[in-house]
Amino acid sequence: MNNVKQILIISVSVILIYVSYSSFYTVNEVEQVIITQFGKPIGDPVTTAGLKTKIPFIQDVNPIDKRILEWDGAPSDMPTKDKLYISVDIFARWRIVEPLQFFLRLRDERSAQSRLDDILGSETRNAVAKHELIEIIRTTKDRMPLRDSFLSTENDNEDFGSLVPIEKGRKLVEQEIFDAAADKVAVFGIELLDIRFKRINYNESVRPKIYDRMISERRQIAERFLSEGNGEAARIRGNRERDLNKIQSEAYQAVEEIRGQADAKATEIYANAYNQSPESVSFYEFTRTMQAYNFIISQNTTLVLSTDSEIFKFLKNMDPE
Repeated sequence: MNNVKQILIISVSVILIYVSYSSFYTVNEVEQVIITQFGKPIGDPVTTAGLKTKIPFIQDVNPIDKRILEWDGAPSDMPTKDKLYISVDIFARWRIVEPLQFFLRLRDERSAQSRLDDILGSETRNAVAKHELIEIIRTTKDRMPLRDSFLSTENDNEDFGSLVPIEKGRKLVEQEIFDAAADKVAVFGIELLDIRFKRINYNESVRPKIYDRMISERRQIAERFLSEGNGEAARIRGNRERDLNKIQSEAYQAVEEIRGQADAKATEIYANAYNQSPESVSFYEFTRTMQAYNFIISQNTTLVLSTDSEIFKFLKNMDPE
């Protein structure tokens, strides 16, 4: 009997403890709670942190985050107004401001993320389709491109490296997406805080055109370098030939002047040396004639001379022995 009584007391105590435990719940500082009874919300959302009470077994606690939440969309290919396909990756920040409306329409964050995928993706596609590629890529209207000074000259027909004028820019396109999507997500008790382009890539069909333009610009620079280099090389070669001819001409002129001065000086020395008396003149004439014989007469030389020739006058007076 005592054992049965003890078991009964223990059972009642366990039940009371469990009922007491089920009657209390805590609300964290970063969440808000919707109380449902048999699956239907009752009362107002609990938004203050602390220890709260509920009816055990009948009422359930449904916590809802009230912090700023992140939405990160998957990259998606979409066409621009100028019929160019780009891959757009965007992200957004949102929070739940009407927990009861959120709970009735979506229930949990996974459903909210799915609905945001549909709404933000659709509005992004609509905004991209209404604007040209340059409007989505450019951040501000006044941004100037970094342009290579060798890309074009004053006579070029095509101005490479210049940016097409824009009307809005990427920031205003993002604002258009935000304004259109904020109203649509508000019916779910969600406040859209911000939306931004995270990455914009060219589609595979667009990249060859971009690469061809880059190659064309680089080839234009290379051809200009080659043209300027060939022109400079031709100028250097021309200057070298001109300077070489000038140096050779001046050197030849200097050599001839020096040779002429040397010959004149030698002649002057000879004249002073052999013009001192008739005997010295005759001796000079004899020695110069003998030197001329060395250049004129060899072993097999045959000379035909007149008897009154200056060269022959020494030969005809020679004794054969």
